[in-house]
Amino acid sequence: MYTFHRKLLARKFKLLVRLSMHISFSIMALLISASLSANGSEGIEALRNKENIFLPDYSYAGYHNGEKKIVANVDTTNIDVVNYGALPNDHKDDTKAILKALDFAHTVEGHVTVAFPKGRFIIKDILKINRSDITISGKGMGSSGTQLYFPMPLSIIDKTPTLNELRDYLRLHNKKQKDPEIYIDDYFSEYSWSGGVIWIQKENTRPVPYLKELDKQPQKIAVISKGKRGDSTLDVTDAGGISEGDILRIDWHNKEGKQGGIVKAIYGNTDQVIGSHHFDFPNRPLVMQPTQVKSVKGNKIEISDPLLHDINSNIPAHFSSWEHLKEVGIEGLSIHFPTGDTYGHHIEQGFNGIYLTSVFNGWIRDVSFSNADSALLTENSGNVTISNIRSDGSRFGHYGIHLGSVHNFLVEDAKILNPTVHTFSMNTKSTKSVFLRGVGFTQPTLDQHAGANHQNLYDNMTFHIEAKPSEDGPYYDLWFGGGAGYWQPGHGRYNTTWNSKILVESGADGDETVRILGQTEGPDARVIGMYGNRKFEVEHNPSPYIADINSKMAIPSLYEYQKQQRLNK
Repeated sequence: MYTFHRKLLARKFKLLVRLSMHISFSIMALLISASLSANGSEGIEALRNKENIFLPDYSYAGYHNGEKKIVANVDTTNIDVVNYGALPNDHKDDTKAILKALDFAHTVEGHVTVAFPKGRFIIKDILKINRSDITISGKGMGSSGTQLYFPMPLSIIDKTPTLNELRDYLRLHNKKQKDPEIYIDDYFSEYSWSGGVIWIQKENTRPVPYLKELDKQPQKIAVISKGKRGDSTLDVTDAGGISEGDILRIDWHNKEGKQGGIVKAIYGNTDQVIGSHHFDFPNRPLVMQPTQVKSVKGNKIEISDPLLHDINSNIPAHFSSWEHLKEVGIEGLSIHFPTGDTYGHHIEQGFNGIYLTSVFNGWIRDVSFSNADSALLTENSGNVTISNIRSDGSRFGHYGIHLGSVHNFLVEDAKILNPTVHTFSMNTKSTKSVFLRGVGFTQPTLDQHAGANHQNLYDNMTFHIEAKPSEDGPYYDLWFGGGAGYWQPGHGRYNTTWNSKILVESGADGDETVRILGQTEGPDARVIGMYGNRKFEVEHNPSPYIADINSKMAIPSLYEYQKQQRLNK
């Protein structure tokens, strides 16, 4: 644990001024603002004395990097499902009519909106979206809005071969869940982390590669000769194949084994064991940054968001082609599943809500889920805003919201009321993604799920917890990560938890200190600002940079502050 001594306000201000030659303007302004509050000042002295306290710029997360509002498209073609025979509240199966409307929507030129009126619809198939420029729109997630009721899980209704690669992988590697006490000895379900009753995926894409023999290299557009972490301008050897407006992917591969430059960039000089998946697949990118080209001037390329890592001879990277959809939105819906028990972890039947893959610049907003195994799963996407999400019900879920292999995702105002194993999940290869103002109500967890996820942010979150007893006093395992050993450590550098509000509902008396645990995490985390209705201590392994425990930072949201600073320039 770090111990921070309070100093006089004037003294701290002077120290900050002396640091101004060495700290970026945005971070400097952040620290000065924090120093003006007695409750937001702890950690400033430690920052001065500790070298290389780096906070990533998270402000580019979200739809169009947070620079464009999500508004209704006025030039859309409206497809009303009622015109195809789907009638709300008639207690009849609406599947065929809704699929007919969705199929027609896929043939329409320009932007199209598949519109649902208020009321309840019964659906016994997957609603698949594989085109760009489409919105699925209902009349709201409340009781007077649009409810889509799915009585059957994916294990029954999914008749496509889309997940065959995952199925073969699970059996090839004998991935089984075994729990003799409840009579479980079965292969992992392919629906534990994949698939949804609303399924967004560009045709012939792989959300996640599993089998080596199916690997196909995307087209290499240009080799990047030089780039600096945090900059948006880089040099390529030949810009002939790049045009302004292109949406490409920057790929960092690790072809140098355990000591590869990109591995060092992700994890620093940690003494933690680096799992074998970081070097066993040299032909698969270890870090991916989907981005848009803003300008091309000779061999200098400006991209829409800052580089995740340096690019040089020791950390090589290149532009790749990237198959994706754009401008896909889901809004104003309530997705319901029947009540029931969960058979066990990793053998879920597939009561999954939305599965969003291969999307660049999209959104999900004003959507609720009831009795889901996993409310919302994402893969292989970038620049998506997910806002005003609610998940409830009695089923013990696997994931609340899962961000896997995504970049620049913003999840704001999500409320997860039902119990879940992984409530707010930063999963494999996720980068620069943000959970903002989320609330977890039933033993919530911050799951940093291993697999080179790094530079992610939990921002201004609230957690309702029940502390657990131990000989060392009450505790709660908040950073409860998962992930296989071959993908450890739990996360890479600079994952940040900012201004966590923790409300202890039981398990600790008012005068007891509650230990907040993170037992299987990664190097160089930042834990800044933690407060609530008890006194707290942080026990995080390995040790992070810690500041302002038992106080609130004067700046409530790091993301919103950074975004305001950037857009005001």
